[in-house]
This record gives sequence, structure tokens and C-alpha cells, in this order.
Amino acid sequence: MSVAIVKYNAGNIFSVENALKRIGQEAVVTDNPDVIRAADKVIFPGVGEAGTTMQYLREHGLDTLIRSLRQPTLGICIGLQLLCAYSEEGDTECLGVFDERVSRFEAGKQKIPHIGWNTIQAKSSQAKSSPLFAGLGSDPYVYYVHSYCAQLGAHTIATTHYGQPFSAALHRDNFYALQFHPEKSAQVGEQILKNFLQIAS
Repeated sequence: MSVAIVKYNAGNIFSVENALKRIGQEAVVTDNPDVIRAADKVIFPGVGEAGTTMQYLREHGLDTLIRSLRQPTLGICIGLQLLCAYSEEGDTECLGVFDERVSRFEAGKQKIPHIGWNTIQAKSSQAKSSPLFAGLGSDPYVYYVHSYCAQLGAHTIATTHYGQPFSAALHRDNFYALQFHPEKSAQVGEQILKNFLQIAS
């Protein structure tokens, strides 16, 4: 099985490659459209700022490429946010794969950014049967680092509460996305990556 990790101006990409190696899966980090289109699975991870990152994607034709993918594709952290319709960060029109909008955490008692471990909860019975979450049990802990989050919407399949509820995971057709970092989420994260790799193309 071939796995492509989308290379662009975002941080933390190679930690995802290393996480895949730990579970026995090799991947190629690339911005080559032909390689990405031909891959059995595509991962769109990263840490960064929405406005400058979307500008980079557009300038390199990666925005059109990502929207056109038909194989299972997994967005992680900024990858989830850029797959949404809009982000308040930089007043940014994003890829629009998901209809959800991304906003900054509301000011309150909680610290921003949201850093550390928190639980995810399946939003519905359909979400509980999502292949991403197979074998995880109820309310597993995952690791977060973010100041912006996707609002709840039709494509939300799991939520987390941090001062407010937000979308921990999204799913639409062949696109899946996680706000948390599976590559930093110990055995739970490894299981989620294994589950993604097992999704039929």
C-alpha cells in the first residue's frame, strides 16, 4: 500500500511520517501531484497559520489537487481546519470540503491555546461505527495543540469540550479529519492511524 503525506509550508509533517513507521507503514512526503494522486491513502497534516498556508496551497496548485482526491484522505490539525469552508484565522476562505467554519476559542477561564490531553466523544451512533474509531472504547484520550477549532456541523463525527464543544473529527465521503494529533496520542493515536490505513479505497 502506498501512502502520500502532502508536503507544504506547515510544521510537524515529518512526525506523522515517523508515527507511520512505528506502526510498520512507509510513506512518502511529497508535493508531486502525480505521486499524491496515485497513492492509496493521502494524509494532509500540519501545524501552521491558516491564511499563509492557504495562500501557499493556492500558489502551488495543491488546493485544487486536494479537493479532487478520491482515495481515503486524512486531515490532521491545520489539515482539518483547511478542509473546512472558512477560518477566522486570517479571514481565510479554505478548501470547502467540509461545510463547517473554524473560529478561535472563546475567551474564558480556559487557557488558549488548548494544549494537552482531552477526551473525544462520538456525536452519534453513526460516528460510533466510524472505521476511524474501531477498537478505541468510550471517550479515549488524545493530544491537542490548537487555538482555533471547527464548529459543530453536519460532518462532525466526534466532539471534545474545552470551554465549549467543538469538532474533534469530521467525515465526508472519502475525507476524514482530526483536530487532535494522532501521532502524539500514544496507543490511541496509533490505533486511529491503523484504522485509517485499513479503510477501503
